[in-house]
Amino acid sequence: MTAPVLMTLDAVGGVWRYAVDLAAGLTRLDRPVCFAGFGPAPTNTQRAEAEALGPLDWGSQSLDWMAQGPDEVAGAGRWLAETAAHRGAAVIQCNLPSLAADIPDGLPVVAVSHSCLASWFDAVRGESVPDDMRWIQNLTAAGLARADAVVAPSASHAAATERLYDGLGKVDVVHNASSGSVPAAERSCTVVAAGRWWDESKGGATLDEAARDCDWPILLLGADQGPNGAQIGIRFADHLGQLGHDDAARLIASAGIFVSPSVYEPFGLAVLEAAHAGAPLVLADNPTFRELWDGAGVFFPPRNAGALAKALNDLASDEARRAALGEAAQERAGRYSADAQAQAMAAIHDRVRARNLTTEGAA
Repeated sequence: MTAPVLMTLDAVGGVWRYAVDLAAGLTRLDRPVCFAGFGPAPTNTQRAEAEALGPLDWGSQSLDWMAQGPDEVAGAGRWLAETAAHRGAAVIQCNLPSLAADIPDGLPVVAVSHSCLASWFDAVRGESVPDDMRWIQNLTAAGLARADAVVAPSASHAAATERLYDGLGKVDVVHNASSGSVPAAERSCTVVAAGRWWDESKGGATLDEAARDCDWPILLLGADQGPNGAQIGIRFADHLGQLGHDDAARLIASAGIFVSPSVYEPFGLAVLEAAHAGAPLVLADNPTFRELWDGAGVFFPPRNAGALAKALNDLASDEARRAALGEAAQERAGRYSADAQAQAMAAIHDRVRARNLTTEGAA
């Protein structure tokens, strides 16, 4: 039997959905998976979802972006190595690159950069990481350097990662995926958006301001307060809060328009789920969305609430255009399949394992 991949995750962001969906794809390829989590504990529903695919262990260390300092994340890599040995894992996939920083040599490691502090500050504020948070950037750099392969979910994020981390070399691009299992639903006269609205990069303030001048109600799915203390005040949009995945999927499937106002977005799984459902897309004109959805959505200048409101109102009044854009989005979504993602990641797992075996043999 093939030795499992140990995959890291957390229970508070999109990495959970990514890890579970990828694990399902890998198991369809007869590639077993086990999980190692950090940060706030998963819900009973989340735990059951993961354990249906493989065993789940939970570390005591904090996630770097929630920690007050390096002491709160120290030892994560060593714990991962011990967990990998306990579970008989042949490869560790770190979905937070800093976790790889202190993994001992000799273990094949893949680091997937779903986002990072340096690229966030670069894109959102046009500045370097502040001095009091520089330790996270340094730990991320160490984890990327330790990894045998580095993966990004889009070419634009790969380019940013290569630019911001000296000596990193070529980053592999494996697009994120969605199962596409969105329920059929009748379209409603609503605009739907999903995200961590407390995160400044998600453009929640722009969307809330645009909602004041929109003809259709705007439904915001997702938390307005983050586990790191960040928060946003929502005045004009209809904030529905943090919903379960199935409930959110039903609302996304019924959206008359799906919008993402993100200034910074390494991929955007919610956009992909909306596209699978055939929802017409209105997207902030950032590099990733242009790369993935050019020709299959309407774009507006990031942070421009007036332009966003106009784009939404123009589309709300044009049923034929909404139908055409929904079909285009659904067709484009077919490029980002769960099977393609699983096959690409399995090939990378095999590559780093073979490289380590060759190195061991030479030694």
